[in-house]
Amino acid sequence: MQRIFTIIGARPQFIKASVVSRAIKQTDDIEEIMLHTGQHFDANMSDIFFNQLGIPRPDIQLDIHGGSHGEMTGRMLAEIEQALLEHKPDRVLVYGDTNSTLAGALAAAKLHIPVAHVEAGLRSFNMQMPEEINRILTDQISDLLFCPTTTAVKNLEDEGFANKPVKVMQVGDVMQDAALLFAEKAVAPAQETLPENFILATLHRAENTDDPDRLANIVRALNQIHQNEAPVVLPLHPRTRKLIAQQDLDLNVELIDPVGYFEMVWLLDHCQLVLTDSGGVQKEAFFFGKACVTMRDQTEWVELVHAGANELVGADQEKIVDAAARNVGRRVKDTEQLYGGGEASQRIVDELVKAG
Repeated sequence: MQRIFTIIGARPQFIKASVVSRAIKQTDDIEEIMLHTGQHFDANMSDIFFNQLGIPRPDIQLDIHGGSHGEMTGRMLAEIEQALLEHKPDRVLVYGDTNSTLAGALAAAKLHIPVAHVEAGLRSFNMQMPEEINRILTDQISDLLFCPTTTAVKNLEDEGFANKPVKVMQVGDVMQDAALLFAEKAVAPAQETLPENFILATLHRAENTDDPDRLANIVRALNQIHQNEAPVVLPLHPRTRKLIAQQDLDLNVELIDPVGYFEMVWLLDHCQLVLTDSGGVQKEAFFFGKACVTMRDQTEWVELVHAGANELVGADQEKIVDAAARNVGRRVKDTEQLYGGGEASQRIVDELVKAG
């Protein structure tokens, strides 16, 4: 039996792991060991996902969060290495583009343990983003590259992966698997009375929150949309809330606490539009047929832009406001099954079994 060592640490990875782990349990060929780095330590950003999604409690729980990117990644690297030496897995499985992803892949590669990367090949082409560095380096040291889209496959081809001793596969997007699987369990945020016909916003990415001008522009845009277009509901992470307060910005929208995945699914299903700087939320909006306005300069999900489902506006106040007015209430359709139709997890597990 093959022993797979799964490494997760941040909200999207919990969701992705939930559907892949579910598929792993259907086979007798894989034993899974799960390590949680602790990168997201807020109960609303970690424990709630294990409870809601039915993921088994991690076999190994680190408590590594805070500090600089280098400090966090270095601490993870050291502790993951010790766990790998103890458990001696046949393969390490990592997800996405966080510090936990890179630390897990790097620890495995240095111990000559093969690495499989879910969401391989994504590129924003913005090296100022720590996520871009993480995903590029992780792809370079993985031998099974599970790409969610044709764009991701092409990115790897353009980088010369066709000439490397690796296997590049387009399997679809596990987040669509999760959206389809968990949609029926969606529940409204229990603690909140929400306005009708609301716009859902998220704001957390460092390129926006750590840049005073960009953050101020986005806050002003959200205020304007909330006042003139439709109520804006914003689940706000404590870090972003703190940065807004430090800049003495006046944010006049419907603020709620961070929510669990099922609550986020409910918000996506009931909103009139999504405004976000999140990578994952761009896709989730699409899964639920909602137009998306992305407050970033680039996106990894260029196929959504090409399909007319997503509009990139950066942190320009006027562009954000105009795009919101154009897109509020607009429905989008997945006519081409851009993300695999909900079968990505099974395809990944089938390939893991084949790889042995």
